[in-house]
Amino acid sequence: MANIDLITFDIFGTVLNWFDGMREAVANNGPQLDRKLFDRVIDYQGEIEQKQFTSYTEVTAKSLVEVLRMNSVLAAEIGARVGEWPLFSDSKNALFALMKIAPCAAITNSDRVHGEQVQRQLGFKLSHWFCAEDVRVYKPNSEFWQIVSKKTKTPFSKNWWHVSAYADYDLKLARELGLTTVFVERNHSRPGTADIVVQDLLGLGVLSRTK
Repeated sequence: MANIDLITFDIFGTVLNWFDGMREAVANNGPQLDRKLFDRVIDYQGEIEQKQFTSYTEVTAKSLVEVLRMNSVLAAEIGARVGEWPLFSDSKNALFALMKIAPCAAITNSDRVHGEQVQRQLGFKLSHWFCAEDVRVYKPNSEFWQIVSKKTKTPFSKNWWHVSAYADYDLKLARELGLTTVFVERNHSRPGTADIVVQDLLGLGVLSRTK
């Protein structure tokens, strides 16, 4: 762990506040979104993602229609703008600092437009941005990771750190691939086995500088 060749990030729920963003987006157009209902929405999204490929805008819209019974036109509008949902307060400064330590890349189950929206909020671009629309598969499909390894010329090893608030579908496979896994405690996280646990991304920045 003395060297870090690459740091990759899950975006929704880790960098971007997925739970609060969705809750605010549907506040006046559906049932009040609590943790249990949010879980139902994202679990349904996961089911859709493992079928025939469709855009994340469509995945989001379908999940809002089917689980929350939202109007389909409004659901599509929300799905197209999920990258505009608020970032966690530490994300911008932490990612800017981490970019000085190692190349930083997004590995995200979303569309290109969502990446543009998130990076516009950050005010800078990450070293790489890999999204499902580009690779045509969704995590946890290992093909996604193989593509990132090839594109960045980074072999699977402990010198590749992957950061996520979701140990179930995200960090589990990263561990199996031999990466250093970093679990971030967020307002809607799913804990599990990880090499490193931090309260936020600023904590990861401090830790990274000591390695």
